[in-house]
Amino acid sequence: MVLVLAAIAAACAAIWLSQGFSCMLLALPLLGALYLIVFHTRWCYVALMTAPRDLRALVSYVKILWITKKFARKNLSIPDIFHEVVNRHPDKPCFLFQDEVWTFKEVEDYSLRVTAVLKAQGIKKDSIVGLLMNNCPQQPAVWLGNARLGAISPLINTNQRGKALVHSINVAKCDVLIFSEEYQSAIQDVLSELSPSLKLFKFTNRPLNTFNSRSEGSGDDITDFINLLETTPPAPWAKADGDGFQGKILYIYTSGTTGLPKAALITSARFVFLAVGLHYMGIKSTDRLYCPLPLYHTAGGIISVGQAVLMGCTVIIKAKFSASQYFPDCAKYKATGAHYIGEMCRYILATPASPADKQHTVRVIYGNGLRLQIWEEFVKRFNIKQVLEFYGATEGNANIVNTDGTIGAIGFVSRIFPNVYPIAIIKVNQETGEPIRNSMGLCQLTEPNEPGVFIGKIQSQNPARQYLGYVDKAASEKKIVKNVFSYNDAAFISGDIIVADEFGYLFFRDRTGDTFRWRGENVSTTEVEAAISRVADHRDAVVYGVLVPNVEGRAGMCGIVDVDGTLDLDKLAKDLARDLPVYARPVFIRVMDNMDMTGTFKMKKTDLQKEAFDPKFAKKDKMYYLDLKQNRYLPLTEDVYDKIVSGQIRI
Repeated sequence: MVLVLAAIAAACAAIWLSQGFSCMLLALPLLGALYLIVFHTRWCYVALMTAPRDLRALVSYVKILWITKKFARKNLSIPDIFHEVVNRHPDKPCFLFQDEVWTFKEVEDYSLRVTAVLKAQGIKKDSIVGLLMNNCPQQPAVWLGNARLGAISPLINTNQRGKALVHSINVAKCDVLIFSEEYQSAIQDVLSELSPSLKLFKFTNRPLNTFNSRSEGSGDDITDFINLLETTPPAPWAKADGDGFQGKILYIYTSGTTGLPKAALITSARFVFLAVGLHYMGIKSTDRLYCPLPLYHTAGGIISVGQAVLMGCTVIIKAKFSASQYFPDCAKYKATGAHYIGEMCRYILATPASPADKQHTVRVIYGNGLRLQIWEEFVKRFNIKQVLEFYGATEGNANIVNTDGTIGAIGFVSRIFPNVYPIAIIKVNQETGEPIRNSMGLCQLTEPNEPGVFIGKIQSQNPARQYLGYVDKAASEKKIVKNVFSYNDAAFISGDIIVADEFGYLFFRDRTGDTFRWRGENVSTTEVEAAISRVADHRDAVVYGVLVPNVEGRAGMCGIVDVDGTLDLDKLAKDLARDLPVYARPVFIRVMDNMDMTGTFKMKKTDLQKEAFDPKFAKKDKMYYLDLKQNRYLPLTEDVYDKIVSGQIRI
């Protein structure tokens, strides 16, 4: 090293003496490059290999910031931006649904009729109009019409029942609830627990008959929303009321890390950043995008719907996901892009191979959770040219995208410009999720291939970096870590364990806290434990996620104490089906005589998680698994265990 430094110094002296000081200045970049090559050879190699990726992403990021700044300067809300899109191509298909074609103008006209109806019902700026609606073009049209009044639309998970449904309606403080007629019985079951001032409107998915003004009624005491739309003239278009680009338009529910569903705040700015961020990474405004995901989630309701509302794409809305119809639907509607989550990909791969697998025009698929184990098989079988795997939290302030199709990666951090996009991975205690701090009390970055938690640095003045959190401010504070890399700075902490390799590619490893992911949904252990306690005579119960070979996510498992042998598993299955969505019901049950407790009476579950659902660890305990077709818990023997592990029994 001394010899190299001496050589560099001699070279500098020679240039200076022979060519003068001005030539020396020109030579400095060359000498700097020589220094890097000699002393940081590996960094130079990484930089060389990742520079094309980083530069492409940087260009896209500049586009995102430019369009965000443009909308912010005009102070536009989502209905205002949508109006500009409508004016550009009013007769272009906006949404395709079953055999229906909804043009951009038709969607806006429907939303203007919604605006008029809700305004007549007293809805104004900051009013709350909850939507419990199935997938259909009218769902985004309804919240667009509501947002034009400056009001907010909580998009309620249509799987919610009982306590969870009541919580979702009440925590948002809904003034109005519009629900699809299929959910009338679910609403009536909890009516006594809802506010008496809550206005209920029933939505039926049928064409509007606006040629006469008579109201047929709905046959019950709940107002038919469609009758109101038919008998109320549409509002004239006007710029939306409310707080413009920074105004709240939606609440989207997420389980977060603990407890019942939390309502995450979505402003127009956040909506734009989520949808536009993906668009500039590989989607075109001419694309026809297939979306079989629920529109009450961020993925379907913002990422896919946003491609139509903001960017002018045509979005194909599917009422409900079907593995066997996924690519046939794409072929039928001439889709060029398709949305997925990881579980969907596994189900689609499980369908019998056929010539139809490649008889489609899908160029790009986008989504999250496409696992490393099936990635190559999926893209090869279905002839997919590009995969846009993205990652982000609904309530968070940082999203990343795998732009170059690196297998298994959820995105990347630049090794050349690490501070351009303010995200990082910090060291944490993987059991508690608490940051590990240095002697100065600050957080520490992980090394390559070292697991840590993904964070997004909060910059309150930057719309793309703001942290909005939840309606519940106390819950929001729990997702903030302070004194990260300097005193008094702050970041959103995701709770997800991520690993970055040497080239900056990020790979999902696990989740910390009390939540695990199953069937594409976050499952809160505390919520499930509370539900089981309610219906099982307050028995001690602990819920945790367990890995099942060749299955994405973690299956829910419950250890439950039954000292006197009176636990009725058939009743338990029936009661849980009433109170919990299907993805939250425990797949496995372990019935025990007693349960280990800590000194503060917290139930220990570390050993139970390690033993998972293997009956050979059960000792005197009894194991069961959920047969969804029968909605019964059946005995889990070693033979059954082997069949689950081999895939002969699907859970």
